[in-house]
Amino acid sequence: MHLKDDQIIRLAEKVLDDLLAAKLVTVKKERGKLVQAIRDALVADQKTEETLERDAERLLEQSLAAMGDGAGIDRHKMLRMIKEKLAKERKIVL
Repeated sequence: MHLKDDQIIRLAEKVLDDLLAAKLVTVKKERGKLVQAIRDALVADQKTEETLERDAERLLEQSLAAMGDGAGIDRHKMLRMIKEKLAKERKIVL
């Protein structure tokens, strides 16, 4: 899922607020730096997922081309299966 930058920042703030409320972390740096670090992690994860999606779509197209017309194939289900396999191979949690 592609998120806009303002959505990512709000999500990062929410993550930090929840961690603080649950007393799972203590603040030793200014809040802005912590939000930025969480944002950076979320952006990196989003880029990894986008790369995985592109690779899965490429493999799907190659597989369908090798099979001929691909009639009777559920493209969505096959794409999901390819993504899951690639994620497992790359040790990515979806």
